[in-house]
Amino acid sequence: MTQRAFQQVDVFTETPYLGNPLAVVLDGSGLSTEAMQQFTDWTNLSECTFVLPPTAEGQAAGADYRVRIFCPGRELPFAGHPTLGTCHAWLTAGGQARGEHVVQECGVGLVRIRRDGARLAFAAPPLRRSGPLDEADVLLIARGLGLSRDDIVAHAWCENGPPWRGVMLRTAAQVLALKPNASVLAGLDVGVVAPQPAGADTAFEVRAFFHTADALSEDPVTGSLNAAVAQWLIGADLAPDRYVAAQGTAMGRAGRVYIERDADGTIWVGGASVTCISGQVTV
Repeated sequence: MTQRAFQQVDVFTETPYLGNPLAVVLDGSGLSTEAMQQFTDWTNLSECTFVLPPTAEGQAAGADYRVRIFCPGRELPFAGHPTLGTCHAWLTAGGQARGEHVVQECGVGLVRIRRDGARLAFAAPPLRRSGPLDEADVLLIARGLGLSRDDIVAHAWCENGPPWRGVMLRTAAQVLALKPNASVLAGLDVGVVAPQPAGADTAFEVRAFFHTADALSEDPVTGSLNAAVAQWLIGADLAPDRYVAAQGTAMGRAGRVYIERDADGTIWVGGASVTCISGQVTV
């Protein structure tokens, strides 16, 4: 085992401990997949990342670094809060972008990350699957969330790495009141969104339910889901080109996700990050 630079970062918040924590091993060189997974499972966090030099192909395409992203029990091709948190840690540790944007290489390819003042924002990767869900899935999700079918007013595949199934409810209060049934939703990653009431400081309330190796869990704040939901909602004229989503409220967090579609159609997903732990870890 080797001493490696390490940070634990809270993502999608300006206030420590109100966002989504992420473990970042800043030098994953020489670690096997099994070692990365073992360390991730030990952290007991929703995700852990390992920073590596870009591949030859990635470097030729402009990548500044490569990252492998793990959650308990499996590796992910892409995830949003690990993308922003890893970039924050890399920059804090002295990383320098070669171009205008930081370019991250990961399982879905290259992801651009821009600096918006104190926030970072990633360009939403293309959806791997979109369009409406099968009606059987909608009925199953409604039952698993303790809802009637009529409570779901819109739905879509939101797959951009993780296979999110997205559903929209009528009110944010409905979203916050959900008590999902793990056995009914077994094997499904479900994102739920609804508009906030007039006068709220955010446009939407979001919750994300996903399966780890042996249980249904809730993610405090989810970049990949918000990226895919933004592509769905903006594309369907269910949301404006620019908005802020709240997530984590039901868990006592105060995550804020900043969405913006720019002039060329790219959707940027942004948020603040803060370093809570910095030092060395033995892996």
